[in-house]
Amino acid sequence: MRACDLPMIIQGGMGAAVSDWRLARAVAACGQLGVISGTGIDTILIRRLQDGDPDGAMRRAMAHFPLPGVAERVLTTYFRPAGRAPDEPYELLPMYNLKVSKERQQIAMLAAFVEVWLAKEGHNRPIGMNLLTKIQLPNLALLYGAMLAGVDVIIMGAGIPREIPAALDALAAHRPAQLTAEIDGDEGSPPTYITFDPLTHWESAPPSLHRPLFLPIVASVSLATMFARKIAGVDGLVIEGPTAGGHNAPPRGELRLNERGEPVYGPRDMVDPTKIAALGLPFWLAGGTASPEGLATARAAGAMGIQVGTLFAFCNESGLADPLRRSVLEALARGAVDVFTDPRASPTGYPFKVVRWDTDPAQGVPRQRICDLGYLRTMYRTPKGTIGYRCASEPIATFVKKGGDIAETEGRRCLCNALMSNVGVGQARADIGVEPPLLTSGDDLLRLPTIFDVKQGYSAADVIAYLLGQRPALSSTLLMTQPVESLAG
Repeated sequence: MRACDLPMIIQGGMGAAVSDWRLARAVAACGQLGVISGTGIDTILIRRLQDGDPDGAMRRAMAHFPLPGVAERVLTTYFRPAGRAPDEPYELLPMYNLKVSKERQQIAMLAAFVEVWLAKEGHNRPIGMNLLTKIQLPNLALLYGAMLAGVDVIIMGAGIPREIPAALDALAAHRPAQLTAEIDGDEGSPPTYITFDPLTHWESAPPSLHRPLFLPIVASVSLATMFARKIAGVDGLVIEGPTAGGHNAPPRGELRLNERGEPVYGPRDMVDPTKIAALGLPFWLAGGTASPEGLATARAAGAMGIQVGTLFAFCNESGLADPLRRSVLEALARGAVDVFTDPRASPTGYPFKVVRWDTDPAQGVPRQRICDLGYLRTMYRTPKGTIGYRCASEPIATFVKKGGDIAETEGRRCLCNALMSNVGVGQARADIGVEPPLLTSGDDLLRLPTIFDVKQGYSAADVIAYLLGQRPALSSTLLMTQPVESLAG
């Protein structure tokens, strides 16, 4: 398969597990590119098992994992047939470090395999996986596990994934792969590598693998040019604008905030698609393009099509926990929803778009500063020369003791735990109950009531029919006129 053979619509890879296997499979069934999110998928797998895997999907896919003994070991350790008590905390995985055990790598491989296998079950259409470049440590194991399940496309943003094409080449041949570790304090020093050797996991000959297509997500012509001209193995591009959900690229130049405290994007942050088209690679536009007009405009500018996240995030097949999804849709119908681009919430340092609505169950619930999942930790060089790990969302005293700047902790939230709560696997805490959610969405969320009956809900097939111009929008008049003032600021 070539990138130019991919469909016009790419369903965005929204983590953690908002873009789960059910959503990706539903989109693929409509002839478009379904994408699963690999973010935190290892924790999500073992939490689904601890909740009893009620529909048996996890165990059905695990039975097909080709590495002998791995699925059985994970089931013995984590599967609870009767599930957990509501206030019983989930058992945690060991945090993923620079040096991890073979068993820890295999859990990551298994989790990616399960999600891709289920998304591909029962059809022969392509399925993609989205990963965050920023979450470096588990990515090689996740890529290999997804490839064992036959993933067709890898899509990566939240950083510059310049080393991924070479890693995919190596993994497809079962050769050792590596990524340069980003370590604070190592500037100018010889590089340290994150390594993964597939053959250490096999006692017999491994199966043959195909190398998936690779599409980096970029937000500028300069980055697109670098990928197109200087990096071999890039098959296409996703060009993302600042109205997309999740993590956004920061504005170019000096950071300025509007009266609401949001980053101000200007002409330098807008990408001219004609310049992207001149690079000769297939590309898709993302952010502010989720409409029949947006698709037509993208195609006219030379794009293959569009990547769409937000419209799918709140459809019936989305991985969002149903009570949370329904709460947002009901608030949308009342005009009681706002989307705020928070420059401080994410410990990554990237702006993060946060949904705020009047019945948000997180209102008034104190968020504990904690780092017990560790996906967004930063590696740093200690005074003794060893590698340490810190996160701006962990307890402030701990972060500062590790050499972190206290200014970096201001406004930070634990996204890892909050995103788990978004999809119904939030950790139970003794002091506050279940960890509160923190929803992210693109600006297109506010348009949903003009397109679908948000009180009744809508399907992934409805989204695709709308984007392809096969069903009219409900209204051309925006129903939302005011943000939720009580949640502003």
